[in-house]
Amino acid sequence: MQEPLHTAPCWRCGNPDAASPFCHYCNTLQPPVPDYFLFFGIPKQLSIDAAGLQKRFYELSRQLHPDRFVRGQELERRYSLEATALLNDGYRILKDPVLRSELILRENGFDIGEQRSKDVPPELLEEVFELNMALDELRGGDDDALDSLRASRSHFEALRAQIDTEMESDFRKHDAAQGEEARREVLGHLRGLLNRRRYIQNLLREVDKELETRATQT
Repeated sequence: MQEPLHTAPCWRCGNPDAASPFCHYCNTLQPPVPDYFLFFGIPKQLSIDAAGLQKRFYELSRQLHPDRFVRGQELERRYSLEATALLNDGYRILKDPVLRSELILRENGFDIGEQRSKDVPPELLEEVFELNMALDELRGGDDDALDSLRASRSHFEALRAQIDTEMESDFRKHDAAQGEEARREVLGHLRGLLNRRRYIQNLLREVDKELETRATQT
C-alpha cells in the first residue's frame, strides 16, 4: 500500500514534507488526515483489497494506540486519540461496499438521501404489492400467509444479491474508467443500484420484524 500524504509541516521538527501518520524525519505522530483513503494509504477507488485493508488496520492500531503515547507530549496524546477514532470509523466504512460507495458518491456531489418507504422503484411495484398483501394477511391472523411471506423474503434476498453483483461490476468499471465523465456515468448508475438496494433492505427488515413477532407469539 502507498503511504498516505500529508502536506503540512511536522509540528515538532518543522520539516515541510512530513508524512502522515508519522513524520519520516523525526518519527513524531502527526495530526490525522481527515480522509479515510489517505489515512490508510490506499488508492481512492471503489474496489478494495479487503485483506490488505485489514492488515493495514491492525498495523495502524498497534502504532496509534493511546497507550504508546502516555508519556509523550500533550499534542501526541491528543493526536493518538483523534487518529484512533478516525482509524476505527474509516475501517468500518471502507470495508463495507455500501458505505464505501456512499462515501465516494458524496465526495463526487451525488445525493444519497434516505430511501423513503413510499418511493417504490417502478420495477418492484408488483412484487412489493404482493409482499404487503402477505404482511396484511399475517397481521390479520391468517397463518397461511406465512409461506407466502417467506417466499417473498427469499425472492428479495435474491434481488439484493443480484444488486451486490451489479455493484461489484460498477466498481470495476469506475476504477478502470478514463476521464471524469466516464466515472460519473458509472457513479450515476451505482447510485440507482444503491437506492434499490436500500429499499429492498428496508423491506427485508420489515419482514424479519414481523416474522420475529410472529415467532414470539407461538
